[in-house]
Amino acid sequence: MNHPALSIRIQAACSELIWAVRLNLIWLVFTLAGGVILGLGPATVAAYTLARRHARNETIQVWREFWLVYRREFVRASLLVLPAALVATVLVGNYLYFSALGPDMGALRIATFVALIALAGVGAYVGPLYAHYDLPLWAYWPKATQLALLRPASSALLLLALSAIAFATSVAPILAPMISFGAWIYLNTWLCLRFFQENEARLLSKGNS
Repeated sequence: MNHPALSIRIQAACSELIWAVRLNLIWLVFTLAGGVILGLGPATVAAYTLARRHARNETIQVWREFWLVYRREFVRASLLVLPAALVATVLVGNYLYFSALGPDMGALRIATFVALIALAGVGAYVGPLYAHYDLPLWAYWPKATQLALLRPASSALLLLALSAIAFATSVAPILAPMISFGAWIYLNTWLCLRFFQENEARLLSKGNS
């Protein structure tokens, strides 16, 4: 590879890294601005909306447009995200509780861990689905479940990416306020958009578009 091509690739990689850091920052700011509980849903939906637009090479005024989506989607986004966040919190609490009780609770601990993995696998599709498709609010989680089950290889790749980011964050917790959330939303969106394109192409080839 010649030096100009390498330089261009390095610049592109640095640009995407900076974008993930910016997305992480704005997601944190707006999540905290809503007192976490009220801010989590709309901040997450706004982040996925902008990540989709970025992946499509659209020009974005980040802070202004994030705020517009955050405000517009405040109620719907909260209804989409908060129930799953509550379930995840309960499952994590149960997993830690069963782990603290020792080997006698091994079966319950494993069952809870499997439920967490299933929730993560389905949830990995929800944000990109919401940003990419206009569906009734109640339809996103069933559609995400369908995709997770019908595309096991894609679901495994999403879980692998999530696990890698989670592991890196556990090793270096400073990454969480710097880039972890933004990196996940960015990567999650980028991968899912390609999965959606493949799925649409497959349906089109079958005459079901």
